[in-house]
Amino acid sequence: MTTVKDIYEFIDSFAPFETAESFDNTGILVGNSHTEITKAMVSLDITSEVIEEAVKFGSQLIVSHHPVIFNPVKRVMSDSVVYKLIENGISAICAHTNLDKSPVFGVNTELAKAITLKNIRVSQNNDILFLGETEDIINIDKFANIVKRNLDCQSIAYTAVRKNIQKVGLCSGAGGSEVFSAIGEHCDAFVTGEIKHHEIIAANESGMSVFVLGHYKSEDVVIEPLRKKLSERFFDVEFKKSQSFNDKIVFN
Repeated sequence: MTTVKDIYEFIDSFAPFETAESFDNTGILVGNSHTEITKAMVSLDITSEVIEEAVKFGSQLIVSHHPVIFNPVKRVMSDSVVYKLIENGISAICAHTNLDKSPVFGVNTELAKAITLKNIRVSQNNDILFLGETEDIINIDKFANIVKRNLDCQSIAYTAVRKNIQKVGLCSGAGGSEVFSAIGEHCDAFVTGEIKHHEIIAANESGMSVFVLGHYKSEDVVIEPLRKKLSERFFDVEFKKSQSFNDKIVFN
């Protein structure tokens, strides 16, 4: 028999919850740690659509990256996601910045693999920034095409500051502020989900190119590998990646 606690402890073994940032909210956020699990949904976020999908699938648990409860909750109304989880008897495990930071298996390691980087490692100066290299020095437009294709992006944005790149820094999601650490690491390019204008300007001034993928595309890359990793550990549980969740952004 596999319980919520068993799955939590397995995730903790490769992405320790104690390593999450102080602002974060991770762990078993809804439900009972002793609930038996036979089916579980894995999703980047927990939304009403994901819960509806989980109910149809027969899930007792949703494992998500983004916390279903982030800020303190002052009320739980019947149309809220938390209420719907409780109403349907579905527990929630959320692994956020601990999964971002894990050098063993996590969001940034999977992002780096997906864009074909080698020698993937965490910066010695900043445990949020990951580093890697392309196989050979590569033309920036060719690298952009690899990123777009491998992450199945409709579109990406990048600054063609450099003609060729090899050393790449990356920080998924809203990781734009880590651009300064990437500059300090003398990266040729920095890959992230979201970045602010002044951060792009700083990169331009340093001669480092920036690739902006969108928050969803930079992080959803971990969900299927996570589903597979959980499935290989818990043979008595059927894990399914959510098919209903996306950020609904349309490029025109």
